[in-house]
Amino acid sequence: QVQLVESGGGLVQVGGSLRLSCVASGRTGWRYGMGWFRQAPGKEREIVAAISWNGGIVWYKDSVKGRFTISRDNAENAIFLFLQMKAMKPEDTAVYYCAASSDSTPSPSSDFDSWGQGTHVTVSS
Repeated sequence: QVQLVESGGGLVQVGGSLRLSCVASGRTGWRYGMGWFRQAPGKEREIVAAISWNGGIVWYKDSVKGRFTISRDNAENAIFLFLQMKAMKPEDTAVYYCAASSDSTPSPSSDFDSWGQGTHVTVSS
């Protein structure tokens, strides 16, 4: 497993942009697929975006397509995961989590084994 730490959350106005970061450390030698999830108050956690181990394949939830971009940088001893968010909406308000999957090309049905602690994102109107 890997240890994940997110950062970059905060308060942003409608239409604004925010960039989330996640650092994965530990057993990063495996070809982990990565994903970003979010959980809004009173709602279930949902997957927002996923990326294959080499960054070549990405998946997005329909409501964020064209607004969010997932990317990653595989360093020697760490994995850096990013989520660039733009044209943000109030419904993007949630706690955002990064997660790692042993599935090298993850999809919404993949099992994600390692999770970060989450970072809060609030979009104000």
